[in-house]
Formats: sequence, structure tokens, C-alpha cells
Amino acid sequence: MILEMKVPSPGESITEVEIAEWLVQDGDYVEKDQAIAEVDSDKATLELPAEVSGTITLKAEEGDAVAVGAVVCLIDTSAEKPEGGEASATTETKEEAPKAEAPKPAASESKTYATGTASPAAKKVLAEKGMDASAVSGTGKDGRVTKEDAVKAVPSMGTPTGGNRGTTHSKMSMLRRKVAERLVEAKNTTAMLTTFNEVNMTPIFELRKQYKEEFKAKHGVSLGFMSFFSLAVVRALKMYPAVNSMIDGKEMLTYDFVDISIAVSGPKGLMVPVIRNAENLSFRGVESEVKRLALRARDGQITVDEMTGGTFTITNGGVFGSMLSTPIINPPQSGILGMHNIIERPIAVDGKVEIHPMMYVALSYDHRIIDGKESVGFLVAVKEALENPQELLMDNNITKALEL
Repeated sequence: MILEMKVPSPGESITEVEIAEWLVQDGDYVEKDQAIAEVDSDKATLELPAEVSGTITLKAEEGDAVAVGAVVCLIDTSAEKPEGGEASATTETKEEAPKAEAPKPAASESKTYATGTASPAAKKVLAEKGMDASAVSGTGKDGRVTKEDAVKAVPSMGTPTGGNRGTTHSKMSMLRRKVAERLVEAKNTTAMLTTFNEVNMTPIFELRKQYKEEFKAKHGVSLGFMSFFSLAVVRALKMYPAVNSMIDGKEMLTYDFVDISIAVSGPKGLMVPVIRNAENLSFRGVESEVKRLALRARDGQITVDEMTGGTFTITNGGVFGSMLSTPIINPPQSGILGMHNIIERPIAVDGKVEIHPMMYVALSYDHRIIDGKESVGFLVAVKEALENPQELLMDNNITKALEL
């Protein structure tokens, strides 16, 4: 029996996918539920599992765009599994090619003791130029370098021509193309503005140093920075709900929940999985969800549903060494918080200069519905919570907040 395998729907509103990579070859025997291909949609990269066991015949090529429901391969279920379960490898022995003798120079190319030797006058000129006679082609008798050769010689400083000037063309994945479209859309359809501040990370460093081992031993996840930032954002959004809003036609839609999109770098490009109802999560809850989503994004297992929605985004360019940036809004959201690298810098504390681990933070926002007062106030609220987490994020009860 021949089974037609069709492209399943990866999610609502997706009508087309792209064959990113076949994981099997035409004519291979595949097992049921074996991953046979990776397909790109405009939101995620998904694996396509074999529906039955049998011999596969491919009907689409890598890079092809195929409609949801279209046939991409056939599986012959009547085929028997090869003995041993895998094809045997063939070992080829190559005979060593006989070594070719070096060609003898023609009579006109033969060299003498004078070849490359500079005359006394030429040596003086070359010495002034800092050049060696071997770098100059001699035009004198028997290839001797003359004074005229030395005068004309130009020290080697490289050349603007003659180097490698090749180019490489590679097709952008459907996910990458969609991300590009959304970035341009954000720039063209929002009144985007960015405000900046800086955060003294010393209090968080001290908390993590004191409790991170106990936290990890009990919960199986690290006490990272993302839980502090996520909970600081939740607090600030409650204080400034306009930042947790979007434009819906002629209306402003404000959410009474916080779904935080976390921008992560996946194998196919930027992915933005969502932490649902972050306002209900503890430090352990945020860290567990961040780890789960990051692993699924890294392994290409993230689903469209896990990346759909989100009311606010956090992106961390600091993991790549970024000191400062202006993050781009993730439409239809109205705000995005940019984290950056942490650098020890001198700052004034109570009239004295001290060295502290500092981070610049940036909030890009849609100025159409978020005013400067709200945007600056929001970022200041984030800063205050991060610089005083024990009081503002833990209610002065660290062991309870960390569930220790």
C-alpha cells in the first residue's frame, strides 16, 4: 500500500511551508514517527515525522514552498525492512598516485650565481627603501638587480586588486524572511522611540552569590537574571498599563495579564517564545519556563502556539556583548525592553566613587499610545525593582520568594 504524506497545518493562518531539509534520502526505509524532514513556516521550524514505516519516495525538493495539505512524499508500507536495519557501508581503496617528477627548467629559465644579486649601487637604494634584493626582478646580465631596477622597485604594501572577490548566495529561510518583514513593518507603522537608563546590578549579584547554589539544588534550574527582569517588568506594567497595550483600529487594547515574549537566537534565526501569565509566576516558575522554552527553541522543537501572542518583549543583547542598542518593537506589541552586557564601572555613591557592575537598559515603545512620562516612569520602575529586589520583588522575605 502506498501512503501519501501531506503537509499538516502548523498553526492557524499558516497556509504554506518550506522544505528546509530532508533528513532522509529518496528510497530509504523509514520507521513510523521517525523525523524525515524539517519544514519552515513563517513562525517556526518544525519536524515532519513519518506516519507509517516503509520505503520513502520524495516528491518535493529542499527549498520548495508547498501548500498545507500538499503531498510531499510517498511511503510504500509493503516494503520490507532491510536486514541489519541499515545499509552497509562500502569501503573504497584508492591506489596512491605515482609522484610526478618536478619539471626541469628550460635553458632560458636556468639561473646563475648572479640571479637576484644586487649591484653595490642597487644595494644602497634598496637599503634606503628597506627592501631585499630577492623581492626585485633584475633586468641586468644574468638577472642581476641594477640601480635602475632598485629605483623603480616599490615596497610591497599589498594591492587593492588581485585578491579574492567572490560572493556566496544562500536562500533565506521562510522564518528569516518573515522576521525581516515584521522588522520593516515595525519601523514603518509605529512611532518608535527609545529611552535609556542604567542599573546597578550589585544587589542581584549579592543575592545570586548567596542563594544560587541552594536554589539550583532544590529546583533544578539556575537563579539567572531573567527571573529578576521578568518580575520587575510585571511590576512596572501594573504601574504603567499603557506599556502593556496595543492599538486595535481606533481603540487602545490594554491587557490585564502579562505574557512576556523572550527573544532567543535559534538555529534558524530569531525566535520569540512566550512566557504565559508571568504575573502568576515565582522566581522558580520564570526560570523553569525560560529554560524549557530556550531548549525547545535551540532544538527546533518550538511550536507556533508557544510563539504566538505576547503582550511585552524582553531581549538580551548582552549575551553577545552588546553594550547599548535600540531594540525594535515586536508588533502588535507596544514595548520591548533591551538588556545589555554588565561592565564594572566607577559610579558616585553617597559622594564617593565606587566600582559596581552596571548594565544599560533600553525601552523602545510606540509613542502613539505611550507618552514620554509613562515610558520613562516604566523604565525607572524596572530600575528601582532591580536595584532593590529584596523589598520590591521579594517582599522582604527572600527564602519565601525563592521557595527555599
